[in-house]
Amino acid sequence: MITVYGIKNCDSVKKARKWLQEQGVNYQFHDFRGQGITIETIQEWIDQVGSASVLNKRSTSWRNLDSDQQQTVNESNLATLLQGNPTLIKRPVLNVNGIINIGFSPESYQIIFN
Repeated sequence: MITVYGIKNCDSVKKARKWLQEQGVNYQFHDFRGQGITIETIQEWIDQVGSASVLNKRSTSWRNLDSDQQQTVNESNLATLLQGNPTLIKRPVLNVNGIINIGFSPESYQIIFN
């Protein structure tokens, strides 16, 4: 099973979805802003690829957090923070049969799907 997680109006998510459609890859899309996301799912991503790969510190959402909140982010509270602020998650998150990949580039998707 292939699932793309993200936000429907995110440019990177749009590019990834377009690429998958052009390649004829069947997938389901999960909009974690509209549909929500569980702490358990986020924690699985963090466990598999690491917190630095999941947390988008370049996002406007990160910059909008107060500095105290930014300073107190750690492994034990990150999943909760991301669940409450899904726009802090780097996008798209691609789950291919339980293997997680974060971000989109045509080259990386070509490797994954060939």
